[in-house]
Amino acid sequence: MPLSGTAANAEPQTVYFRSGDGSTALVGYLFRPAKPGPWPAIVMLHGRGGPYSSNDNTGCTTVAPNTPSPCNANTLSKRHMMWGEYWAARGYLALLPDSFGPRGKAHGFGRFTHDDPDRADVNEKTVRPLDAEGALAYLRSRNDVIGSDFFLQGWSNGGSTALNVMIRQGAQPAGFRGALVFYPGCGQEALLRPSVATTAPMAMFLGTDDEEVSPVICQHVAERSLQEGTRIDVILYPGATHDFDEPSSRRQSAPGNQAAMEDALVKAAAQLVRWKN
Repeated sequence: MPLSGTAANAEPQTVYFRSGDGSTALVGYLFRPAKPGPWPAIVMLHGRGGPYSSNDNTGCTTVAPNTPSPCNANTLSKRHMMWGEYWAARGYLALLPDSFGPRGKAHGFGRFTHDDPDRADVNEKTVRPLDAEGALAYLRSRNDVIGSDFFLQGWSNGGSTALNVMIRQGAQPAGFRGALVFYPGCGQEALLRPSVATTAPMAMFLGTDDEEVSPVICQHVAERSLQEGTRIDVILYPGATHDFDEPSSRRQSAPGNQAAMEDALVKAAAQLVRWKN
């Protein structure tokens, strides 16, 4: 899908900041709008495959300053590049933190690896939410960001992380103003609790034919969250699979995925405009 709107800078900038744990040094990729700031900002949380292309990440381990690696700003996955450029073209500063590379796991993880002990130190309940909070603190430190306009987006494992970030945030007024959550894992193994109680609004994007996570469980989580007063919209796409917004020919050949991706791009942008106003 071609991008429209304000042009973005050609490639993401590599930046470094600390996780909310105060000690882990993170790498991030910053997509900057071409027009002058200050801008609203969005933090993007990658899934269990990591932020890099599967064509390049097989041999990757550590991503850190002064450490050569084929995993870098030039080898981000098509989905992360697409969304980063999409937000920058619409006037948002988009930051994609790498939770895996700084911890020696830039290769990411395959399907059905949720119980892999090697994933314990990148856990979406207790570890990765701190990375999102560190990214927020980093954005707050910049003078080219609008101080109150911070948003969150996550995919799959990063979507579960985003839900846990919002659970931790709760009613705090100075956090993310809203979260876009794409096909998260909503089972007990992924969430701190079976509902999300937060004063910030959320939108959850799900596919009926998701082969990795259950859209039904996520709908139940959304219903319980609504009962607790959370403003959450659920967008369910018939025939769409997991990773329906991955712009590869293989993923887009699945019935329902192209329509879902095109609609999600429009609805996600509309949500951020609504939450800002």
